[in-house]
Amino acid sequence: MKTLYLMRHSKSSWDNRLLSDYERPLNERGLRDAPFMGNLLSKLIKPPQEIFSSPAQRAISTAEIIAQHLNYDLGKIIKEEKIYHAVVSDLMRIIYSVPDEIDYIMIFGHNPTFTQVSNYLSDKFIENIPTSGFVQINFELDSWKEINGESGKQILFEYPKKYSKP
Repeated sequence: MKTLYLMRHSKSSWDNRLLSDYERPLNERGLRDAPFMGNLLSKLIKPPQEIFSSPAQRAISTAEIIAQHLNYDLGKIIKEEKIYHAVVSDLMRIIYSVPDEIDYIMIFGHNPTFTQVSNYLSDKFIENIPTSGFVQINFELDSWKEINGESGKQILFEYPKKYSKP
């Protein structure tokens, strides 16, 4: 069985208009939500064997915070430029490149692509993966290369607002 974890970056700041989109850091909410999700995920999932992240500041910051909660070596996070401004086929190429000895991978990045990939691969439709949103998709397959549209089963869809009081 193969397990894919998709996580959208936490909320980012637009305060400094001199920064490029790529350089935008997490804002106060993002800095609160990422540790919350890291703590939650540490109780819900098996740690990934490989983590890939968009190198955009908001994505890599989210990846590092979550990785710490999952006891994953921050130095082993693979910064993959293709995830920034990715389309579905870009993420699929990354997934297909994973060696079959690895069963659990986590990818950090951006919408709308992450929602599109989740909907392409999973048996359940998600309107939108919000910031700090996480999706777990399991595949009853032996190889990452066998994954295709709707071959996965959505196991978890978690996000901070799901746990906030009205």
